[in-house]
Amino acid sequence: MNTLVQRAYNFNAGPSALPLAVLEKAQQELIDFRGTGMSVMELSHRSAAYEEVHNNAIALLKELLSIPENYEVLFLQGGGSLQFSMVPMNFLKPGEKAGYIMSGSWSEKAFSEAKLFGDAYHVASTKEGQYRRVPQIDELKYNPTDAYIHLTSNNTIYGTQWKEFPDTGDVPLIADMSSDILSKPFDVSKFSLIYAGAQKNLGPSGVTVAIIRKDLLEKANPNIPAMLKYSTHSKNNSLYNTPPTFGIYMLGEVLNWIKETGGINELAKRNEEKAKLIYDAIDQSNGFYIGHAEVESRSLMNITFRVKDEELEKKFLTEAKNEGFIGVNGHRSVGGCRASTYNAVPFETCKAFSEFMVKFQNENR
Repeated sequence: MNTLVQRAYNFNAGPSALPLAVLEKAQQELIDFRGTGMSVMELSHRSAAYEEVHNNAIALLKELLSIPENYEVLFLQGGGSLQFSMVPMNFLKPGEKAGYIMSGSWSEKAFSEAKLFGDAYHVASTKEGQYRRVPQIDELKYNPTDAYIHLTSNNTIYGTQWKEFPDTGDVPLIADMSSDILSKPFDVSKFSLIYAGAQKNLGPSGVTVAIIRKDLLEKANPNIPAMLKYSTHSKNNSLYNTPPTFGIYMLGEVLNWIKETGGINELAKRNEEKAKLIYDAIDQSNGFYIGHAEVESRSLMNITFRVKDEELEKKFLTEAKNEGFIGVNGHRSVGGCRASTYNAVPFETCKAFSEFMVKFQNENR
């Protein structure tokens, strides 16, 4: 380890913190990847050396999430935003409807894209309440003949997260899990398709993971461009074209780090502990800090709050930056403050920020 490097208190919402151990390993292997005399970025994506990286990443993801045998794991490009289009392009056929559960800005964007391809409607929405919570399961109203139901598992902008997922029976359930995948255990078999941009919990930006049930693949629209068909990537083990090889290598190393850390259950425990530090600072502030999300919907990944008045909030953000806390400004669309506490954000970073919050309150009563 290079002990001279001072790591930032990184609360960026994405691209976000990566495990230091992973960065150090990548640094060691950067010029000569495992005796090849080349960087992993220079390897042919058809080479045996890269194929091992690629397949190990798929196997690790299947292991860590206990993905059943009837699912494919794909590595795609275009981020979660391209998935907003690919999902309806593949699965929303003429004469069918698709239901979207509205819980924040990203579900709004996904819904807008779906409307370009077919008949999409709101299954439920918490927009009137400023997206302070996710809809309750008994609020969901959908049709048993729907092509699919879509939800966003964690809302980075508003700081809300699903604690329990609905069981939609024979209607395929599709989830954007970009900002909380691998942060806590969940049952993959409830979903027909899960997609996630890598840049929050999985690795660097540039890779998108899709976990898709094989029977849904068989229902896809065949009359769309090859690169936008899930089946194209499934048939070619995500090697139809040149994939983001370095990003997949890094993703695999992050998955190795998760496994060595103790797996998803250990990460969930750590994430609870980290988030509690900051939520306690909010809850014990007697209104100095005001959390956005309702308690039962609070995210463990993105903690959103305001300071009691606008001038103090500006001062808070300025002093936080001066103290080395990076990425604490809320999303540009809503303002306020946000601490993104993804898997790789250390406990010590969250503890330091919690202590700063208490100190700032005491000095600015």
